[in-house]
Amino acid sequence: MPSASLDAILRGPIEQGRIPGVAAVVTDAHGDRYANAFGTRRIGDQNSPMQVDSVAWIASMTKALTSTAAVQLIDAGLLSLDTPAKQWFEPLGQAQVLEGFDAEGQPILRAPRTDITLRHLLTHTAGYGYEFLSSDNLRFQQATGTPGVISCSNAVFSNPLLFDPGTRWNYGINIEPVGKIIETVTGKRLGEHLQSSLLGPLAMADTAFRMRPDMQSRLVSIHQRETDGHLTPLDLQIEQDPEFEMGGGGLYGTAADYAQFLRLFLNAGKVDGQALLSPRAFDWLTHNAMGNLNVLPMQSSVPALTLDVDLYPNIPRKWTLAFETNTQALPTGRSAGSLNWAGLANSYFWIDLHKGLAGVYISQVLPFLDPAVANHFADFETAVYQQLG
Repeated sequence: MPSASLDAILRGPIEQGRIPGVAAVVTDAHGDRYANAFGTRRIGDQNSPMQVDSVAWIASMTKALTSTAAVQLIDAGLLSLDTPAKQWFEPLGQAQVLEGFDAEGQPILRAPRTDITLRHLLTHTAGYGYEFLSSDNLRFQQATGTPGVISCSNAVFSNPLLFDPGTRWNYGINIEPVGKIIETVTGKRLGEHLQSSLLGPLAMADTAFRMRPDMQSRLVSIHQRETDGHLTPLDLQIEQDPEFEMGGGGLYGTAADYAQFLRLFLNAGKVDGQALLSPRAFDWLTHNAMGNLNVLPMQSSVPALTLDVDLYPNIPRKWTLAFETNTQALPTGRSAGSLNWAGLANSYFWIDLHKGLAGVYISQVLPFLDPAVANHFADFETAVYQQLG
């Protein structure tokens, strides 16, 4: 039976002690085709079994939700894609491009040649980076005392641009200003707006920036892969009383919940007959929005957090207003034009609009692209297409 085969794939490296626990859900437009979980929420604790409703830090899988909420507001005429975004979030007008460092190690900055727009932010072409994927960004923070994004401090918005807006793709804190822009135009905290615009209508009751006590009781520990290969559980949580809610990576949620979000796209933006996305908004979210630019490989500057990242080498990828999209079919069986992304603690998802199939895979292991987990996810996706596709 397909479910037994998929169970065996998921169980394998967990029984071998290479991965603590995994939860996975596969869905089509009508409902879940597969849902199961194996292993433990915290290594060494056999009384904390992993479940499909176990709560995990979904990290950058947050971006797709925040971006979708922004596109809803663009579609409603409350925001504009291609006008200067500083009108909704003033720090964007103060952003400076980092050109290098002087003899004393201090940053050399200049004004950008182009204003930052929402299109730049949503497609990761604004110029912002992450300190763990940019040695220059990391050096800037060390020289100036500017905090990294995980601090959820407003001082994060003092981080520099690495190039002029619109000139290339670079993964970074672009969606954090998008969250601030949403707050400006709605008058609500980001989490409150997400609740009314997406989480509530999609019945994603276990997805939030601030975890309720019952969510805390189901929380999956993040595990660090040590140099000798063994895993250490960490007591690491995103700030639960932050200065700003991190629209690019601050949400906690479950595999079961995220499958609800993925299903929205398999139903062309509708849930239970209600259109959460107009045809225009759906098109923006599912097609290339960055023109001739391409998604580029990323080089790690903090190997404990992430290895070098090139998810699908030799396959050109674009960015919609919310997702990466592959221009060619993948060896796993995923169709060209599918949507995908991931979270730092090795959680992954994809949406195959052509074959009407989507999946989410949740683990909590650092660094990102840990080979044991990344290969496990690829094996799982391949088996999904062989059994269900």
